[in-house]
Amino acid sequence: MSLSTTAPNTAVLVSLNFGAPDYAESLEELRLLAESAGVQTLALIEGKRQRPDASTFAGSGKVDEIAAIVEELEVPLVIFNHDLSPAQMRNLTAKLQTRVIDRTMLILDIFALRAQSHEGKVQVELAQLKYLSTRLVGMNTDMGQQKYAVGARGPGETQLELDRRKLDRRVHLLNERLKQLKRQRELQRKARNRSEVLSISIVGYTNAGKSTLFNRLTNANVYAADQLFATLDTTSRKLFLEGETKVQVILSDTVGFIRHLPHGLVAAFRSTLEETAHADLLLHVVDINSPERNDQVAEVNKVLSEIGAQNIRQIVLYNKIDLQNLPATVKRDEYAKITSIHLSAKTSEGLDDLRAALIEMRDSPIETVAQQEWHPLN
Repeated sequence: MSLSTTAPNTAVLVSLNFGAPDYAESLEELRLLAESAGVQTLALIEGKRQRPDASTFAGSGKVDEIAAIVEELEVPLVIFNHDLSPAQMRNLTAKLQTRVIDRTMLILDIFALRAQSHEGKVQVELAQLKYLSTRLVGMNTDMGQQKYAVGARGPGETQLELDRRKLDRRVHLLNERLKQLKRQRELQRKARNRSEVLSISIVGYTNAGKSTLFNRLTNANVYAADQLFATLDTTSRKLFLEGETKVQVILSDTVGFIRHLPHGLVAAFRSTLEETAHADLLLHVVDINSPERNDQVAEVNKVLSEIGAQNIRQIVLYNKIDLQNLPATVKRDEYAKITSIHLSAKTSEGLDDLRAALIEMRDSPIETVAQQEWHPLN
């Protein structure tokens, strides 16, 4: 069977259940990731295994099933809801005779699609080159001819076909550029510290409503949409809060997190994420309607630990209360410190409580915590 000439924005999704407790949530995220990448799903193929097959991940019987559907639908792309080894990806590509990408490659592609700033583009390209450098041998060059093929954004096949020396030189150049951008961020941070301006970062699981909240608070026009990774580049704005005295803070919107966020992305985006690690306060936005909200909070805190931000004081913002007609509320701990706020960034309900909380934080010392205390919302 020759490679498909069908439109490159269609795909078959493949997800295997190895008994993980979060399998259903991971499968739903795969659907949303594909949608965020502009992919129309033609079919979903599932299966159960005790462990991945060393050669093809899915095993010969399941691969035959996938191949039959690929041939019937003339599918140009198969997306696995798992990380594939270079050998597995090559074997699957040869057997299915169509382009094959894994979950990490799909996330990288979305990041390449969404990156707007120069720094964001550098970070994404670096992550892509490091990830794909092990997958150069055996990649079918015909698959890169589809101009907008998912998984081929960013460096592109031509870039990836450079010899190893040129590839390493490009990675070195990107690393040096990121170091320069990091130095610039450090200078900006020192200037803020000298002026004693409070630094606040908005963090949270992807699609929790961070950018909508950021826009409401700062009257900015950051892109916000009901999709995964709608915002990629960190954006900072000055925010003036009216209390007994006018309080100025720097508010930063950050990239959302997700289960199994590729380590290459965390490493490449470290210079941006370090802005969060140096914040005085984190506003942790949680979609109160998500049945997986507690797991999502744990996943965000896991990434925060990876970047050294686990001891920064947090206020948990349970967002989207308008969808359940819940009241705006403020909760405090036994020391009268604010721990969480129920609000709606979309309708602005509860935002006055948040502004008052920020003024309160500014007027009292914000200490770090030895271990971030957080209690699951039942």
